[in-house]
Order: sequence, then C-alpha cells, then structure tokens
Amino acid sequence: MTFYFRIFLLLILGTFYTCAYSAELRISPSELSKKLTNSSFIIIDSRPFEDYKISHIPGALNFPVDLTYENKHVNGKITSPQAMQKIFRRLGLSSNSPVIVYDSGDLADAARLFWVLEVYGIKQVRVLDHGYDHWLNQHYPVTQQIPEVIPSQYIATINHKRLSSKFTTLLATKNTNQVIVDARPKAAYQGKTSTAQRFGHIPTAINVPSSHNLAKENGFSSLKQLSELNRLYNIIPKNKKVIIYCAIGRVSATNYLALRELGYDVSNYDASWREWGNDFKLPIEK
Repeated sequence: MTFYFRIFLLLILGTFYTCAYSAELRISPSELSKKLTNSSFIIIDSRPFEDYKISHIPGALNFPVDLTYENKHVNGKITSPQAMQKIFRRLGLSSNSPVIVYDSGDLADAARLFWVLEVYGIKQVRVLDHGYDHWLNQHYPVTQQIPEVIPSQYIATINHKRLSSKFTTLLATKNTNQVIVDARPKAAYQGKTSTAQRFGHIPTAINVPSSHNLAKENGFSSLKQLSELNRLYNIIPKNKKVIIYCAIGRVSATNYLALRELGYDVSNYDASWREWGNDFKLPIEK
C-alpha cells in the first residue's frame, strides 16, 4: 500500500466517521452526563414548568412543548414566527447553537421539540434517549437551580423543507415522488376511530404507527436501533420526499426523528388530521 493510497484511505474513513457521527441525532444519558460541564451546549427540558422546577438536568432551560402549538385545542399548527422568536431569544438560542432536548420519557414531546427547532433553523439538535424519568432512575445528577440566560438576537426563519401544510400535503397526494405516512394507530388509519368529524386517512397515505419506532426496556422508551428502523421504513425509497401526519403533529414527530436519522428528506404536517379531517373540501380514503 503506497503512502498516497494510505492518505487517501484515511481521508475516506475520516469522512465516513464524521458523517456517521453527524447523522447521530440521539444522545445517551451517559454521554450527556459527561457534557454537563460543557457550556457550549444548550440543554432544553420540554416538560411543563411545574415539573421542571421540582428538578431537572443541571444547566437545562425550560421550553414546555405546549408553547410549540398555536392552539393545541384546535389542531397541531406550529407557533407563529413572531411568538417563536421571542421564546428563542429568551432561551439564548441562535441557529448555530448545539441543542439537546429531552422530555419525561415517551420521546413524543422531545421529538416534537426537535422538529420545531429544525423548522426554525436550529442546525444542531439531538434528543436524549429514554428521557428524564430514566435519567432519575439511573441516579444521574439533577438540580432545582434555574440557570441565568444571556438573551440572543435570533431572527425567526422557517425551513419549509421540514414543515408541511394542508396545501403541500394535498399536492403530495398527486405526486408519485412523495410518500405520505400516517403515524396514527391502525384503527384511526382504517377509519374506525377519529379525532375529527370525518373518519379515514389522507389519500395515498401508508400507515406506520408512531409506536412502531420505539423500543421498551424496563418500562423506559427509546428510539429503535437504526437497523430496525431501516427494516420498518424499507418500503419507502430514500430518494422520495416524505410527509408525516398524526392527529395534531405530536406523535408523528417520533416518525420524523426516526426518518431524519435514516437520512430521509422528511417534513411534518403540523395541523394534521384535526385540520384535514374537519375540512369537508379535502379528499379522504378509508
């Protein structure tokens, strides 16, 4: 093996491992515990403030996931840029901030916040696997101290590649280069139950319930291994754009996180079935 070939091989392997690391969108509790003294990371607790103030991971800031909804009682539509800009500034966020998010442990809220941060242009976001209940169970450090924050000058911008609307989803029903995924339970997909006035699903949608992305161990949830996720989504070609929805754009964010880890071009339809199923002008299938 010549010297130049060895250099070339090292460059290729270095690129491979860099890409493999950058594609990892989760972080383990043990890895996070080693980063707690690293002030370059912003840790965000997505639980309600009442839970956060009882105890939280040291250094974590509170961003209750309900603040990501414009009106959660109506549908899952994402909070407006003006309101989100105020929240991000208050948290000291900028587009280049490395962020780690967590919830209590079912991963749906952490995944929703992960998606929202990506929609609003945050480029480095990871999710704590298992969540806070597991963190407590494993006796990692916690605190009641609320950190002081230097506000940022964040300007709200939307990454439309990560956010789908009623209109773009309707266009996708007629586009063979796009795949729509219904993340609701099978009964909802089949039209046996519904959170809207109508029953059924968006035309052409395939059903991959959000629960299928998760593994349970000792009562704690984590995203499945990449090999298992690959088998779950192997019916979807990697060169196709994917749009995901559920009832209010919450549990579908779990699918979003899984597909982002697998390298898909994916967006989440925020208003989801609550909007689509209540609009009698839109087509449905059962």
